[in-house]
Amino acid sequence: MKTLLELITIEMEEAFEKAGYDKALAKVTLSNRPDLCEYQCNGAMAGAKKYKKAPFMIAEDVAPYLKDSSYFETVDVVKPGFINLKLSKESVASYLNDMAAEEKLGVEDEKAPKTIMIDYGGPNVAKPLHVGHLRSAIIGESVKRILRYKGNNVIGDIHLGDWGYQMGLIITELKKRQPELPYFDESFEGEYPEGAPFTIGELEEIYPTASAYAKEHEDYREEALHATYLLQNGYRGYRAIWNHIMNVSVADLKKNYEKLNVEFDLWKGEADAQKYIPDMVQMLKDEGYARYDEGALVVDVQEETDKKEVPPCMILKSDGAALYDTTDLATLVEREEDYKPDEVIYVVDKRQELHFTQVFRCAKKTGIVRPETELKFLGFGTMNGKDGKPFKTREGGVMRLENLIREIDEEMYRKIMDNRTVEEGEAERTSQIVGLAAIKYGDLSNQASKDYVFDVDRFTSFEGNTGPYILYTIVRIKSILNKYQESGGNLEGLKILPAVNEYEKALMLQVLKFNDVFEAVYDETAPHKLCAYIYELANEFNKFYHETKILSEEDEEKKSGYIALLVLARRVLEACIDLLGFEAPERM
Repeated sequence: MKTLLELITIEMEEAFEKAGYDKALAKVTLSNRPDLCEYQCNGAMAGAKKYKKAPFMIAEDVAPYLKDSSYFETVDVVKPGFINLKLSKESVASYLNDMAAEEKLGVEDEKAPKTIMIDYGGPNVAKPLHVGHLRSAIIGESVKRILRYKGNNVIGDIHLGDWGYQMGLIITELKKRQPELPYFDESFEGEYPEGAPFTIGELEEIYPTASAYAKEHEDYREEALHATYLLQNGYRGYRAIWNHIMNVSVADLKKNYEKLNVEFDLWKGEADAQKYIPDMVQMLKDEGYARYDEGALVVDVQEETDKKEVPPCMILKSDGAALYDTTDLATLVEREEDYKPDEVIYVVDKRQELHFTQVFRCAKKTGIVRPETELKFLGFGTMNGKDGKPFKTREGGVMRLENLIREIDEEMYRKIMDNRTVEEGEAERTSQIVGLAAIKYGDLSNQASKDYVFDVDRFTSFEGNTGPYILYTIVRIKSILNKYQESGGNLEGLKILPAVNEYEKALMLQVLKFNDVFEAVYDETAPHKLCAYIYELANEFNKFYHETKILSEEDEEKKSGYIALLVLARRVLEACIDLLGFEAPERM
């Protein structure tokens, strides 16, 4: 169904045309003075020069054609030429009932759904997830859900860092500690053990130890580089170790991402792109795209309109080794071959923008992706502590993600138990649900590209613009609806009635904005706008709740209208938090 803004814009376009003016002037927007009106049209100002007429006169010509519209309660012309609109209570109620009848609350699917791949997550295997992985996972998951809600075929890929020098370091350190393992016996021809020779805890200790040792010992570093070379060239024993690393790491990663309510359709990594590199490199040479620069193979991506230098995209180093540029390009080759995506979105740290500019330009220039394929960089800012520096532990180290989640959950558990509204077992489950909302809403309520301060005290508060406040509002609505049913009321078949007071109408107007807001969120890939919307919606509900007798209303018809509105408000709020990647408990 069309959004209400679209419907009243159509009315305005017809009025402009009937008055003899270009309908392109009839743009309607939400009022920036809600104390005066709900919607407004400023098109008369834009038309003054074209028609050599005062804006007020144009507006006065147009307004009479809106007087009979069922959408408007009042249409006022205000100097210098604003057309101020207030919606009729009947049209608002009618639109909300239409919304309630729609499975997706009136959001229409794309007329031509796209296949979209989202590259988010990007952790390195054999290392624990830390807070630096949080934003990519949270933003990427929300973007995926938003794009799917419009009916697109969306494929999420974690794109693991599972190849290269880090693997050589682990293999070398393992050989140093357990040289007797069969993986290091060149004459071994049997089956390698099914179980890994390390736990996830041991693996997470092996890598930093090896990395630090290699920086101090050149011979060890050379051995690790050689191990990397052997692995990448198919040495059987090292491939077996690599499989163990992957199995142990991915199982742990899945457990941690599950706690974040983040899911990936593909668990691919850099290793999956390796087989595409030789043919891709040969194509770049044969087609004349690549050239040698001091021994390195590069593709020029500088464009005439660039005001700053954009360095060439480096395909191979002078020693023939591949780089991130190479792997990312080969991954695009793989994605094109397997999925032919219409769009690929990379949810990564904004400091990688130059890298992706080079990769995107190279992919377009060389035909690795089709001309019509859209490559989008969605760069995010840094998650900082209260000191304005990247978020750390109290000891100053990088905080593991599972420790941050535990810290938030414990804080929520303490607050829930202080309220003494639920039993201990339920409080523990509820604290995990609310804790996740605190983390995700705290992140997503900020514009993705901006740095923000992760403030545990503020994010876990039940007051203000926080996840727990949003959930508390939903739980309050659920409680009212449950009590209505317990007293014999039925939630099925209820109709929303025209508003009886200003608080009810304000809530109605906020609920019906959902479609317009969602379209803006979708078009701009902007989850923070969804957060801003549900915060306003929660505020309007709570004003309505405090100013209106809902369950104690004696007029049954009026009461059923209130309840119908609350059912829809709950559906909208729950749809929004699902798009943001969290859920509401039954009680708090």
